[in-house]
Amino acid sequence: LLPSIDSKPPLLREHRLYQADWLLRFYGFQAKELLDEQNQNFNPLIDPKCNWAIHHMELFPIEINKAPYEMLLRVPGVGVKSAQRIVKARRSGSLDFSGLKKLGVVLKRAQYFITCRDKGLEGLRVNQDSLLRALVSDNGMRKLPQLSRVEQLSFFDEPALSREDVVQCLTGQI
Repeated sequence: LLPSIDSKPPLLREHRLYQADWLLRFYGFQAKELLDEQNQNFNPLIDPKCNWAIHHMELFPIEINKAPYEMLLRVPGVGVKSAQRIVKARRSGSLDFSGLKKLGVVLKRAQYFITCRDKGLEGLRVNQDSLLRALVSDNGMRKLPQLSRVEQLSFFDEPALSREDVVQCLTGQI
């Protein structure tokens, strides 16, 4: 069935599609990199670039002073202008985290995926669960407890009550 003419598309889904389109046009991503057979929809809690990075942690962290421009574009928190500024600035010397902030890098996201002078941000320990929680927006965090409580039921799950218990309940013989 098609949606009615009066119904509006979900805004978050529309926003994620817009973000993905931007990645395809300006960041050098391919559609098959963003969605595949295992992940057929975008994660509603984080943007597509962060989602891609989390699923490709084997590529990270990258050394910000040595990484090619194309790889800088794949780091969450680094945009096209920031990547261009990084490439230009490292011609005159190596960069550190404070220098990256001045260049417009969003360290709140980028810190988990980069090193500067072969050092990560002090005290930073990363695993996939903590990384996902750190990257989720405040609005998404409010939704996260609700999502974790929801359980998808299946027709094929084992029944909670045994056959004897069901018969006893129906016949009133408890």
